[in-house]
Amino acid sequence: MVVGEISQERNLLIIGGGPGGYSAAIRGAQLGLSITLIEQADIGGVCLNEGCIPSKIVTHAAAKRTEITHLQELGIGIPENQFDFKKLLSYKDRVINQLRSGVESLCKENKIEMIRGKVTFLATDKIGVENGHQFDIYEFQQVIIATGSTAVMPPFLIEKGERILLPHELFAIEEVPDHLIVRGSDYIALEAASSFAALGAKVSVVIENKADFPFDESVNKELSRLFKKRKIKVHKELQFISTNETKDGITMTFLTDKNVEETICGSHLFVSGTRIPNLEPLGISRFGIDLTDEGFIKVDGNMQTSLPAIYAIGDVTEGPMLAIKAIKQGKAAVASIAGQQTEVDLTFMPVVAHTIPPAVSVGLTEQSAREYGLVVRASQFALGSNGYATLSGKKDGFIKVISDATTEIIQGIHMIGEGAIELSGSFVQLLEMAAREEDLKFPLYAHPGISEGFLEAVEGMVGQAIHAAPVKEKRQSIIFK
Repeated sequence: MVVGEISQERNLLIIGGGPGGYSAAIRGAQLGLSITLIEQADIGGVCLNEGCIPSKIVTHAAAKRTEITHLQELGIGIPENQFDFKKLLSYKDRVINQLRSGVESLCKENKIEMIRGKVTFLATDKIGVENGHQFDIYEFQQVIIATGSTAVMPPFLIEKGERILLPHELFAIEEVPDHLIVRGSDYIALEAASSFAALGAKVSVVIENKADFPFDESVNKELSRLFKKRKIKVHKELQFISTNETKDGITMTFLTDKNVEETICGSHLFVSGTRIPNLEPLGISRFGIDLTDEGFIKVDGNMQTSLPAIYAIGDVTEGPMLAIKAIKQGKAAVASIAGQQTEVDLTFMPVVAHTIPPAVSVGLTEQSAREYGLVVRASQFALGSNGYATLSGKKDGFIKVISDATTEIIQGIHMIGEGAIELSGSFVQLLEMAAREEDLKFPLYAHPGISEGFLEAVEGMVGQAIHAAPVKEKRQSIIFK
């Protein structure tokens, strides 16, 4: 190893080139800051290269495959059983390379210095960067830690074989599993179950204890119905006993809620895993930075740590381990360093799953709203009554709106159905603005369009949805006390 004799000076270092890190770098450059971005692997981090983008390419392909029957109804000739998984993998690699090159070009155009290497903190204002036989030392005025997290196997799986897959491994698999066992109910597990079932795998979902899907009860119920319709077997309220892997497959043994032993056999097992922050290799804990009991870096509203020159964003901080959190925090951190007022509020962070169809939850669920003591008004509009959903062959799902009946302020918006991902931004904006029912009814909605279903869900709160039959005995607008 060659050690640099002279320490080099930099203004702002960003450690980690994932979505949070490179967004912070570009925003910092836009604000006039001198930025150095350090990444030990590929720019874009796990999200672009192994996680978010690869997984969504697979879920996108799966969703398109479910449309073949409808395309045939439209007169478009597509053989239903013709599917080349290797072509999908080739497409995935091409898209990832294209996006990665785009990010690299943006960094260059914003005059961001890019360094490849592994970082170690030498002091609270100094790091070392190792790249092969080269070791350089940099002193900095400020640094942002954006090193993300790593998925590790849960404690019950001490030994991991080739047939037990973490997220980045499942979405890089080279052939569709014969029978995929999906353990868990988080959004990644739901996407894995939904997409691989559509791609031809037999899928079984196992959910331990009293856990359920992470959405409003109505959305959870609809997801269960759709999984059953697509022959995805869901096993709930199980107590794990053991896992056995052989060269031929996986066997999982559970105890049911009726105290009966149950065995599930498959070709592969998927687990979302436990994500741990990538901090230990940095050596930052040696300098007394404040950490939570779980090992995350504590930050204030400006993303500043207990060490004034050091900021942290994304998975190394508390809260949901999502790219949208990292991006928001990264922009806030550089804005604060540039002397601007900033704020990060994760109250209305959407829960999103790219299932078939996709599901979104923003704000309070109906149950949580009642638990808060609100007088709840809830209305649900089925997409099967929406003109565009019908003509496009995507009638599954609904839009549900929850408000405080006393103030008419919207408290939660939940959707499962085509367009949910795209509409989620509008849902978040409305809750951030503390919109009232009238604010949602006043605007004009494109016709025909899925968004009209949103309007009808709001109008249904007072029994005025145009495309919903009047309910005589049980009102569509329900008030809970």
